[in-house]
Amino acid sequence: MQSPFWLWLSFALIAVLLLVIYSIRWHRSPITAITSESTIDKLMPSLSGLSLSTSVEGNRVAVLENGAFFDVLLARIAAAQYSLHFETFLWKPGELAARVAAAFMERARAGVKVRILLDAQGCKQIEKDTVARLRDAGCNVKFFHKRSLYTIGVLNDRDHRKICVVDGREAFVGGHCITDDWLGDAEDHQHFSDVSVWLHGPIVHSIQGAFSENWAGETGELFVGDEFFPVLHKVGDISVHAAFVKPENSAPAVKILHHTALCLARKRIWIQNPYFIPKIEAIEALGNAVKRGVDVRVLMPATSGSDSPTVQHAGHRHFETLLKKGVRLFEYPHTLLHQKIMTIDGCWSAVGSTNFDDRSFDTNDEITLGILDHGITRKFDAIFEKHVQRANEIELEQWQRRGWLHKLHDNAAYLLHDVL
Repeated sequence: MQSPFWLWLSFALIAVLLLVIYSIRWHRSPITAITSESTIDKLMPSLSGLSLSTSVEGNRVAVLENGAFFDVLLARIAAAQYSLHFETFLWKPGELAARVAAAFMERARAGVKVRILLDAQGCKQIEKDTVARLRDAGCNVKFFHKRSLYTIGVLNDRDHRKICVVDGREAFVGGHCITDDWLGDAEDHQHFSDVSVWLHGPIVHSIQGAFSENWAGETGELFVGDEFFPVLHKVGDISVHAAFVKPENSAPAVKILHHTALCLARKRIWIQNPYFIPKIEAIEALGNAVKRGVDVRVLMPATSGSDSPTVQHAGHRHFETLLKKGVRLFEYPHTLLHQKIMTIDGCWSAVGSTNFDDRSFDTNDEITLGILDHGITRKFDAIFEKHVQRANEIELEQWQRRGWLHKLHDNAAYLLHDVL
């Protein structure tokens, strides 16, 4: 029988090990006490600089919704002449997966360099036969953080980005994944709502760089030349920057970007996000924005619409605090609203793969684009308004009267918020 001394020593060693692991991952959250005399439309250099990127002018941006996104994506994949770089978090067998795989194989057989980076956890359901056929056709397929002794310290770090770069000249960024749930037009619970953007112009270099970051991390391979980084001239008048870097100790760029933007709003903050679990710093920033007279609204799926009701219950943990601060909350019960969008003052918007929760802000590899353009922001706000008409607004008094079982579920789910 093991003596109490050795038992307690084992517990102590485990506790020390967990503390060491936590200290390796720990970083300081940004303090949301930013003040500026300038409005957000004058602060693109600040937003991009703080998020470790550079704002570039001269871009063209198209907003693509729901299943119609894949019509454009597949057409552009078919048009590739030199290179295709694709990165995603979720790939499941089905009609869409078959179409995407066939498109990549056709281009690879035509001599196009096809690199595909799949998150090992999110894409664990992809058939081995599909991977084998992709590779036999000439596609270079790699998995991000496969389970092994070498990755045991980073298995919780997932590649949540959704990127496609075509010939280094055009790119897609957003929330769409490769499962049949993303087909259709969000018409029922089996078909999700989502938004991605299609980009041309100098910003494509930054998105190619984001792909290269994780590709080099998994393979060691670097790629150069005009087929990957061609000279890109101005093709429009939209300024864009890409936040994706995760530096040591400091908060990841996507977290800094979102938290900073909250502090700069003067008129409006409209958030659309499927997994809204803000930390106390963001809650305070949203409350302070209301005090400044900012119209703050958050649209998210209800538990009946979410693909992960536990996550939505965890988000409920702070609803009362947010409502008391004057933040308006809306839950959409009909299907999953998967778009990750935040608009500020009708002129600036953030869009990409980043959820408004600890996993995205602190752990996952993500990408968010900051876009300065009234037209694009109007389109995002129109999507908000379209869905909010069928959403339920949460009222404080009604929320306080919810049942004890609901409250228990909320608090229990929140205990897992760091890993949801």
